[in-house]
Amino acid sequence: MIAALERLRPVRRTRTTHARRRESLTALGMATPAVVLLIVFVVVPLALTFALSFTDARLISPTPPHFVGLDNFTRLIQDPVFFKSLRNTAYFAAVVVPLQAGLALVLALLVNAKVRGVNFFRTVYFLPVVTSMVVVSLLWTFLYRQDGLINHMLSALTFGHVEGRDWLGDPATAMPAIILMSVWQGVGFHMIIWLAGLQTIPAELYEAADLDGAPRRHRFRHVTWPGLRATRTFVLITITIQALGLFTQINVMTEGGPLDSSTTVVYQAMRTGYEQQQTAYAAAISLVFFVLVLAVSLVQRFLTREKD
Repeated sequence: MIAALERLRPVRRTRTTHARRRESLTALGMATPAVVLLIVFVVVPLALTFALSFTDARLISPTPPHFVGLDNFTRLIQDPVFFKSLRNTAYFAAVVVPLQAGLALVLALLVNAKVRGVNFFRTVYFLPVVTSMVVVSLLWTFLYRQDGLINHMLSALTFGHVEGRDWLGDPATAMPAIILMSVWQGVGFHMIIWLAGLQTIPAELYEAADLDGAPRRHRFRHVTWPGLRATRTFVLITITIQALGLFTQINVMTEGGPLDSSTTVVYQAMRTGYEQQQTAYAAAISLVFFVLVLAVSLVQRFLTREKD
């Protein structure tokens, strides 16, 4: 009997080895498409950006690119448009991140209630998210016009005492107008994320708080908010990355104007690389911006980490 078992052990080991090998090959086959896409659309462009930023390459040029060292970065430091676009990007992110995250949380708390018709409001709040940003930007461009609906409503509500303005044509109101539209369009998505986080909090915690007679603000502070730790980290990081990558709204609504009051870093890189055909300088802008966004994300992740 013992001898028979000894003879079976190598067979079992061989079968186990073959099974593990098949599992490894299956896992490799399933991961390969994602790895290939990551290399093609992330690693290769990042490497090309790094290489081009140290050359004088142009989009269309009869001469090949030459190595110029840090000339593009020196020019970048002396470029007032870059610092203005950087301020505009920071301003947009500083307003949109807390405003959109807070408004989305309020909406999530409202639609989390078990009342009749709540699914209708969830759908209404989420509709702008599934609409193309280009379509939304075009729609709000017509609303913001001098003879648009917003100015007509202001005139009607104030009985003609308040005259509307060209919201996108005024340097003082162009960026605030884009901020309002962006928050309206994106708040529904993050409302769903907050709502998913709210529904993971155990109901027993709220029942215990009710038995203790805790008011609503205390329940939110000691039960809801701690239970949303992972959710708020995800929401804040995603909104920040989206805000720092602002491009579509600017490209459709203002094209960076008026007087570069709405130019962002991403839009400046696109305009420099394609319209002005200065590929190397646009690569330098993109590389510096990538480092800045990475630093912001790491700091934000550090501040929102789970502390022991």
